Amino acid sequence: MKLQPGIIAMDLDDTLLRHDLTISDRTVADLKIAMEKGITVILASGRSPGAMRQYAERIGIDRANSFMVCNNGAEIIASDTEKTVLEHFLPEDIAIEAFRLVKDAGLSCHIYEDDIIHVSKETEFSDRDWKLSGLKPVVPADYEELLRRGAYKLVIPGDPEYIVPVEAEFKVIFENRATIFVSKPYFLELLPLNCGKGEALKHIAENILGLERDRVMAFGDSMNDESMIKYAGQSVAMCNGRKEILDLAAYCTRRSNDDDGIADFLEEFVL
Repeated sequence: MKLQPGIIAMDLDDTLLRHDLTISDRTVADLKIAMEKGITVILASGRSPGAMRQYAERIGIDRANSFMVCNNGAEIIASDTEKTVLEHFLPEDIAIEAFRLVKDAGLSCHIYEDDIIHVSKETEFSDRDWKLSGLKPVVPADYEELLRRGAYKLVIPGDPEYIVPVEAEFKVIFENRATIFVSKPYFLELLPLNCGKGEALKHIAENILGLERDRVMAFGDSMNDESMIKYAGQSVAMCNGRKEILDLAAYCTRRSNDDDGIADFLEEFVL
């Protein structure tokens, strides 16, 4: 018996995207069939809207009444008009406190603003982020003033040996004040409390589309997908994902993101 999702939500990096940051023709075709069947297809990423736009166009949701969950759930936009549906900003005091701790530790901060990355200083990771997202890094004159204007999230890049202890420290310092996780081994993220892809999906499903969680299918691979995998009644971990996500999900793909994992799953269980 086939699954009958009303929503198919997908992470981008290491989930929908292959390692060359492209989406296969097979996957695009299957997602279009899903949309023809009335399923709402949603992209859910840590990226900014500007870094997600080309993928919305590739799968055709830029011409559909759908949504993009951006900045790991801190922002929801309509995929066709790019109008903001819902947004959450880090409280100014938390953002500035975190930035000062990061600066004292000799690390840097990244803030995404649609088509650019505001970096507190240029590092190898700002160049890596540029290649990954396609957004150009810019060093503002006053980073704290930028934070006072509002930030959806802070990304602290660094080698895992530095990120792991900072994550542990931040989870103590910002307990019950912010959401903290490692999205990639070299990216620590700080978001508003109770803010994530899962909360964003819940808002779309229940408040906008009138769907229960058992009609929500979500594909993910990493810890920034955790809340989405926990929420979705039809949660699917990529076989190339982290063990924590594999253990949480109701289903697992047989193939990786580089081998049409999503398309293979949809063809067997949905289409």
